[in-house]
Amino acid sequence: MSVGALLRDGSGALRAPLRLVLFLLLAGACILIAQAVAFPLLVRLADVSMAAQLGVGTVVLSLAMLAAHALAFRLGSWGSWTAVGLGRARAAPRLLGMATLLGCLAVGLPSLLILAIGWYEVAPGGDGNAAVSALSLAAVLLPAALWEELLARGYLFATIRERWGAPAALILTSVGFGLLHLGNPGANLQAVLQVSLAGFWLGGILLATGSLYAAWLAHAAWNWTIAALLHAPVSGAPFGTPGWKLVDAGPDWATGGEWGPEGGLLVLFGMSLTLFYLYRRRSGRMES
Repeated sequence: MSVGALLRDGSGALRAPLRLVLFLLLAGACILIAQAVAFPLLVRLADVSMAAQLGVGTVVLSLAMLAAHALAFRLGSWGSWTAVGLGRARAAPRLLGMATLLGCLAVGLPSLLILAIGWYEVAPGGDGNAAVSALSLAAVLLPAALWEELLARGYLFATIRERWGAPAALILTSVGFGLLHLGNPGANLQAVLQVSLAGFWLGGILLATGSLYAAWLAHAAWNWTIAALLHAPVSGAPFGTPGWKLVDAGPDWATGGEWGPEGGLLVLFGMSLTLFYLYRRRSGRMES
């Protein structure tokens, strides 16, 4: 067997394991290059708000991941924007609006229940305008969710699914998504497991809708609901939100402790209910 046959399949595409390695190498290289280019800009923004710095940083990471995808499609001779759920047909406004709403509800409803029980308390927050803060957070959290979705559920997810099936794609990318957050403040075993389960939820949205746009906006809406509406930490990272803040007053297994609401077990009900709705909706459409 020739070297070419070992590296490529009958269609001429790189074999799946090599495509995974290729994408990870490209992603790392693109991130390093993008950060090097953006560093002078970030230095100039040193005296500007932290939100502006974070916004620039996450936009840079998103552009790097998009570049890594484009290069992987070309060099691996496999895949396209449609194959990873980023085709134009997957960006229907109604679908994206529904995904955004489900992202808000999945974490918002369990958090309101915990607040009603008394395991969260509302305390005074910092100074400032809550509406302006909410818009600033959206400008940061939208690109932050995009680069994470491109990394976890873009080319890698599509490649694993094509070669080893959807269950393998869900498991491997979700575990990787959880491990990606190990460096966050307050990370512990429960928090990483919860983030991995959130990865299953986001992967389930991708599979149900065929749209990475939907997974991205559900992810961004989840984070924005925690930070801008609940004024709580997102994956252990606190945001200086004005007006009020949620204070943990109950057991960490329910509230998430310093990790924030997504670290509590009750959000599993929110994720389960929204996925149940999505799959019932899809099943109803297939039967009609």
